Amino acid sequence: MQRLGKISNVSPSGNAIVKAENPPKIGSEVVDENLNVIGKVFDIIGPVSAPYAVIKPSVREPAKLVNKPVYLLLPKIKRSRRDYE
Repeated sequence: MQRLGKISNVSPSGNAIVKAENPPKIGSEVVDENLNVIGKVFDIIGPVSAPYAVIKPSVREPAKLVNKPVYLLLPKIKRSRRDYE
């Protein structure tokens, strides 16, 4: 699990906006501190030096998540036998 940042606000279209500490990949799953999936990264906006992630929420009331930290679920890496030698 990797910290994405705090949800700063919810857009009029219902998407959550997060000032990204570590820019994520589009399509990455976003979870709260209890590992509940709250949505997926839909877009990255803003300057390269200070990007914002737009999250398409899968929860009913994304406004309740404002000022709460969110995290990225990191994919499991497949390792080959060579990695262990």
